[in-house]
Amino acid sequence: MDKKAMVNALIGHFTDGNKAQFAKMLGVSPQTISAWLARNTFDSELIYTKCRYLNADWLLTGEGNMLKTSTSGTDEAPCPDEKERKTEKNGEKQRRSEKNRECSSRIHKLPEGSIEGIPLIPTSAMAGAFTSDVSIMEYECEHYIIPDFKGADFLIRVKGDSMQPTYYSGDLVACQKIPMNDIFFQWNKTYVLDTNQGAIIKRVLPGKDDDHICIVSDNENYPPFELEKSYLHAIALVRGIIRLE
Repeated sequence: MDKKAMVNALIGHFTDGNKAQFAKMLGVSPQTISAWLARNTFDSELIYTKCRYLNADWLLTGEGNMLKTSTSGTDEAPCPDEKERKTEKNGEKQRRSEKNRECSSRIHKLPEGSIEGIPLIPTSAMAGAFTSDVSIMEYECEHYIIPDFKGADFLIRVKGDSMQPTYYSGDLVACQKIPMNDIFFQWNKTYVLDTNQGAIIKRVLPGKDDDHICIVSDNENYPPFELEKSYLHAIALVRGIIRLE
């Protein structure tokens, strides 16, 4: 059994196939789990520490039983309590919703024609937003005062479901431009990347070498992929999210 299959087996047993919950159990991000699966690797010491009743020989070789066996010869590792997992999930969802409502209450949309505050940039104007091209002013951008995101250069609206459950289609994300002459990625942070194929909102992890980065979606249905850094035309760090309900 290769390491990818082993990780999937662990996820299936300990969290009923829920990768995000398995990541939480280990104390890592869901993107770390996705990266392990993409690269056919994992942190064996971390997994052995966090997963009870795990058979060390199986973890090292991929052979034999995944779980330690009792004297009766049956696997003795219990699955985490389903009710407990649902309670944690619902609690996290409620906390996130309350935080979004609190942030939304401090958002002030400025009158039409105002150039103060943070501009909400249409996707078609992304290149101008990154480069500060004055042509972006030709668009009738909405402007917002958002005290929580004073360092943001612009806002954009999320489209699609590739970053769910962190970012949903329609959410606004506040972005801070990163100088292209001095790129420094904070691994596992979310960025807006202007690429040959257009702008994308993704998490960034180390690539296979210094010339590549690993692009990761929060939605596990979208597999990670490598992107050559030379294909990046502009970069912005996502500083926060606004969910207008």
